[in-house]
Amino acid sequence: MGLITKATFAVAASAFALSAAPSIAQEWEPDRPINIIVPWGAGGSTDQVTRVTVPIISEALGQSVVVVNQPGASGAVGTQEVLNAPKDGYTWTANAIANNATYHVSGLVEDTNIDDWHIYLSVANVPVVSVPADSEFEDFGQLLEAFQERGEEITVGTAGVTSSGGTAIAGLAQEGDFEYRMVTYDGGGPAAIATASGEAMVTTQLAVEQAELIRGGRLRALAVISDEPLTIEGADPIPPITEWLPDMPIAPDYFGIFIPRGVPDEVVATMDRIWEEKVMNSDALREYAETNGAVFAPSYGEEARERAMPIVIEEACSAEERGTMVNEPSTIGIDCETMSEM
Repeated sequence: MGLITKATFAVAASAFALSAAPSIAQEWEPDRPINIIVPWGAGGSTDQVTRVTVPIISEALGQSVVVVNQPGASGAVGTQEVLNAPKDGYTWTANAIANNATYHVSGLVEDTNIDDWHIYLSVANVPVVSVPADSEFEDFGQLLEAFQERGEEITVGTAGVTSSGGTAIAGLAQEGDFEYRMVTYDGGGPAAIATASGEAMVTTQLAVEQAELIRGGRLRALAVISDEPLTIEGADPIPPITEWLPDMPIAPDYFGIFIPRGVPDEVVATMDRIWEEKVMNSDALREYAETNGAVFAPSYGEEARERAMPIVIEEACSAEERGTMVNEPSTIGIDCETMSEM
């Protein structure tokens, strides 16, 4: 059984399910601005979708919601800042849920896991393998041969080892049996721009971080980490990675806003209502997804957690298999050995 199938089975069996608390608290009326710490640089995937979602929340709450970019250590610096902040409901974060769930495995944030957060997912994103427009590589097959022959001569621009681009190239290297040299930036947007400018030979950041560069002809998209082609408005369809690596593990990478556990019940109850009534019906968020090669997929609570677990399991177990973990996946409730036998 493949890794994604195992992860899906684990979710279906509710091995890690956490029952959402009923929203019975009174309505929350914040009396001062709320800060959302985006632990990546401006222009990246997390920053983009957060800035689309924030006006919806702000209008519904009748209060300002401020995006604060605080990059560093593959998102760990800003995430730790939120965990250290008072649990009064006025400091949230935004990220890919797989990052928040596996920071302890990577050793970047100690003693944390997915259940430290109330989860509000907005979109699912997919990484794209792209090269500068003037690159020698015309398709992924040529790039794969170069990786296998030249190894660390090939530079890959990402937002860091635990970013979506970092985990994508690590997975590709494992599946394609090659080495590479990573060049890191403060976010996926800067990594994509740097690659388009020739600072790196390849980027594996998310489609939403590359869309404008692909549309504008500055990046050439070679493959999407998916088993289906990806269409970005105004660009040619991008072929799936499975054309070259048919056994490549695939799982949706969900992004959203996360509120630390321990905040007052009325904060969670109010956000649950706003997410269901406003965000899940947002034309602005849907248009953003369709324009930039993302999947419109809002959810919250237990449903969001269940959707997130396949990519969380994949990233935790892949880190163990590659030997890049600092702490065992079992420390966040994931038994990779048991799953490998399922």
